[in-house]
Amino acid sequence: MAEGGIIASGAIRSDTQGTVLWGFTRPQALAFGLLLAFMLVSPFFLYPVFLMKVLCFALFASAFNLLIGYVGLLSFGHAAYFGMGAYVSGYAAKAWGVPPEFCIILGGLVGAALGLPFGWLAIRRAGIYFAMITLALAQMVYFFCLQAPFTGGEDGIQAIPRGVLFGVFDLSADIAMYWLVAAVFLAGFLLIHRIVHSPFGQVMKAIRDNEPRATSLGYRTDDYKLMAFVLSAGLAGVAGGTKALVFNIATLTDVHWSMSGEVVLMSLVGGLGTIFGPLAGAAVIITMQNYLAEYGSWVTVIQGIIFVACVLAFRRGVVGEIAKALKVKL
Repeated sequence: MAEGGIIASGAIRSDTQGTVLWGFTRPQALAFGLLLAFMLVSPFFLYPVFLMKVLCFALFASAFNLLIGYVGLLSFGHAAYFGMGAYVSGYAAKAWGVPPEFCIILGGLVGAALGLPFGWLAIRRAGIYFAMITLALAQMVYFFCLQAPFTGGEDGIQAIPRGVLFGVFDLSADIAMYWLVAAVFLAGFLLIHRIVHSPFGQVMKAIRDNEPRATSLGYRTDDYKLMAFVLSAGLAGVAGGTKALVFNIATLTDVHWSMSGEVVLMSLVGGLGTIFGPLAGAAVIITMQNYLAEYGSWVTVIQGIIFVACVLAFRRGVVGEIAKALKVKL
């Protein structure tokens, strides 16, 4: 009865906004079409490596947003899954000669496998206690990566080969690698969208809005939170593995707490609880890092100012404010 009520109410909300396919409303379908068009033409006008970096971090931010935006769990340790996905994928490609498609999948599996025990421990607390537990666990991973022999310590894993996709497509050229990264991002983006608009997603949002009520309706909320945590960690691992292949390196930066801070910033700037928000946030932050690099350490200060401005002027994030102004759901 409870599940039917939540699912039915979700269906009504979707129908009133004109669902067309896979839960996309008409505005979302239009935005997705524009995104596809941009991804198809952009590598011919913009630097492909820059675009690949944006897409990798957009997937990372989308994975993080799945947890905080739709379940209401703030993790300060998502760099652990991103970084371990990068390390394991990079090591598999360099030491074992594993093809790139399996390296990326392996990164996701490692992220999910790490997220299972970490999530099991963390979800037993809420609020700031949950956030601090995830941060502490991530720091354990950081020190493990600092000491483990296969990670290369402070030097990291360098000269990671991109390999040959399916034994046919050589990924050494940036444009070839771009199409793989674009495909991985789209697959992750659509998976997240499908999860959010499934009955499972409706329960996640019910937990976010009022967990005691969801529990009173008969849902085992801890199980749902753990599944969401593992899914988020797995997708973060995929993003990390893809990033390692793009840049041919996996370093301690990938598992550092500052990486967790960056993904929080991307999600907040773009808009929590929106499908396209993490992509917009990642594009803004990565663009700033690339085009303001000449200012050195001032980049961090400028990012802080922009972050404060977004919090004060765009409380719903860039995409959230646009959606509010247009009275649509993005």
